[in-house]
Amino acid sequence: MGVSEVAVRPATADDYEDVVAFTEGTWAERGASDYIPRIYHDWIEGPDGGERQRTLVGVVDGRAVSVAQAVMLSEHEAWCQGMRVAPEHRGEGVGEAVTYGLFDWARERGAVVARNMVFSWNVAGLGHSRAMGFEPATEFRWAHPEPAPDAEPAATVTDDPDAAWSYWTDSDARDHLGGLTLAMDETWAVQDLTRDLLHRAADETATFAVQDGGTRGMAYRVRDYERENEDGEVEHRAEYGVGAWDDPDACRDLLAAVRRDAGELGADRVRVLVPETARHVSDVAATRTRVSDEPDFVMAVDLTDR
Repeated sequence: MGVSEVAVRPATADDYEDVVAFTEGTWAERGASDYIPRIYHDWIEGPDGGERQRTLVGVVDGRAVSVAQAVMLSEHEAWCQGMRVAPEHRGEGVGEAVTYGLFDWARERGAVVARNMVFSWNVAGLGHSRAMGFEPATEFRWAHPEPAPDAEPAATVTDDPDAAWSYWTDSDARDHLGGLTLAMDETWAVQDLTRDLLHRAADETATFAVQDGGTRGMAYRVRDYERENEDGEVEHRAEYGVGAWDDPDACRDLLAAVRRDAGELGADRVRVLVPETARHVSDVAATRTRVSDEPDFVMAVDLTDR
């Protein structure tokens, strides 16, 4: 079967059962459930689509057998997510047709780059991304500090976004991450960190600049929200866009500031994006803070080359 036999169109509510049928068991072998059945209806746009996001399905013989979404994160950056294909239609060009449709949509809105995120253990997902033209961009892990409203950094920690920005621009964390940190308007997405975004965080959420003989670390909070966990219990979660620091002491102070902030929010679960380097991961470990077992990979495709 070739790509010419695939019809690509915006997803509708009527496609829900088809999409659930090929996504509900995506990660069953790892004891995890796919998020798409839970959020599918939030992804659906009206008949004319949306300016910020577009969800497409690939249809074969009248049935949706592939799905994916693109979101505009900024005037020049698109984010691709939820790229799934029914197992019996993999290798037939269905996923390619849907993904290229998203590239066209994003390019029409001014995007020059599209990115996605793939779990490092998801070999099939990595292979699909590379086949679509995505190239490796960076990798990161999650640090999971315990919320503690009484946590006290040894150094001074201010909320100055310009100090945080100045530190970030010269940091090895920025170099490793290619300037990418968590997006404020889309979960599980990364985008270019800008000075304006840090100022927005200072106004709407929180920024942190560790200062001890100069600025030696920075972070910012992107969001906090409530969500049901795997056991059906509602958790208050807090997410921080990046952690960057000079050395283990600065790491400890920065995480203490994050722990205090999360504790004051009443968060139950916290995660901080940190670079996947031996230094950064071991610095976090030295503070006795839990780190995710495996990294996540960010991939990128140049949309001007098509």
